[in-house]
Amino acid sequence: MDDINLHYRFLNWRRRIREIREVRAVRYRERLKRMLRDGDVLRYHGNSDEVGCFVAARPLSKRNRYFEVTIMDTGVRGMIAVGLVPQLYKLDHQPGWLPNSVAFHADDGKLYNGNAVGQQFGPKCCRGDRIGCGISLDSEDGQLTVFFTKNGHEVGSVDIPASPDTLYPAVGMHSLGEEVLLDLNADWKVEEDDGQMIVDSHEENWGRLHDVKVTGMLLEYVGKGKSIVDVGLAQARRPLNTRFHYYELEITDAGEKCYIALGLARRDYPKNRHPGWSRGSIAYHADDGKLFHGSGVGDPFGPRCFEGDIMGCGIMFPRDFVDAGDDVDDWDFDVVPKPTEVQNDLYANNEDEEDEGEDLEGRKVMVFFTRNGKVVGRREVVLPVGGFFPTIGMMSTGEKVRVDLHPLSG
Repeated sequence: MDDINLHYRFLNWRRRIREIREVRAVRYRERLKRMLRDGDVLRYHGNSDEVGCFVAARPLSKRNRYFEVTIMDTGVRGMIAVGLVPQLYKLDHQPGWLPNSVAFHADDGKLYNGNAVGQQFGPKCCRGDRIGCGISLDSEDGQLTVFFTKNGHEVGSVDIPASPDTLYPAVGMHSLGEEVLLDLNADWKVEEDDGQMIVDSHEENWGRLHDVKVTGMLLEYVGKGKSIVDVGLAQARRPLNTRFHYYELEITDAGEKCYIALGLARRDYPKNRHPGWSRGSIAYHADDGKLFHGSGVGDPFGPRCFEGDIMGCGIMFPRDFVDAGDDVDDWDFDVVPKPTEVQNDLYANNEDEEDEGEDLEGRKVMVFFTRNGKVVGRREVVLPVGGFFPTIGMMSTGEKVRVDLHPLSG
């Protein structure tokens, strides 16, 4: 008899375990409609007449209280929403439209808090922008503080009647071509000095910044953009070397003129000169596809580059090359004769005396440039003493680029 009872107890235990697993499987299953997920990328998969919505498998919590979405493509209308919703939220509604949900909408910068009518809340968001959503740890019982960020900076917050374990990260889309990169494990930490919440800015990767704002991997031009001296310059802290010999940028916003230049320059390069214009530099310019090599006169080199294009620059070091130290203070550049010179009208009649004189001899390396993963061309140049530093220039309002200094590592 005892054996029979033990047998039935064992069967009941197995059935109970199976039921618990089934409940957990349902509870921790992401939900999406009119969307396709490929790894961390979400894409709208509808006809623009109907909303697509994604709801994460797990709610926010004290251990995981923040997530981010990077807009990879705004599509036709850029109707992308980021926020928090109940687990069984109706997937044919944008986050924030229905009760017990809240969301920040990229197309109009409004906050939707359980209502289809939004309130003005923050700036509009476009391609390349990061939208974050999180919960405050200081929320009182019955009330939860939800905050939103744009490119690592807090936009604002709102108190809602909810508990953390009832709200799930959600993303809504509503037009063809919309695409985002989802990061459900994004970091959002409190700086002990003043209690302000911050996101790592990656600013330590840059040795010099002039009229350029850094937000994560995004560089944004903040200069006047009215004359040729209004150059925004960003130069990396370390030169390219045999280990890290290549870097890339993606044009996330071409701005007014797409005066974006990607190249290499000596460490003391003038801050108000576009890369390639002055001695000790070489650069591929997006607006005209020309190569500028220590002069304001550019050569036809490759295709023009536009929003969404990825430009790359690297060095092919000789096999016997040994990286030099950083304790030198003399940089020079060899000017290679150009068969066909085309004057850059933007730079015409603006040579300065700093560019005059002959260059000294030095070790030659091959610098190459790429566009969307394909080599555009290469040029043999003299390596300045101290090395070539990744250098990016921008010069018209609204220009933004996303930079990866080590795309071939990891």
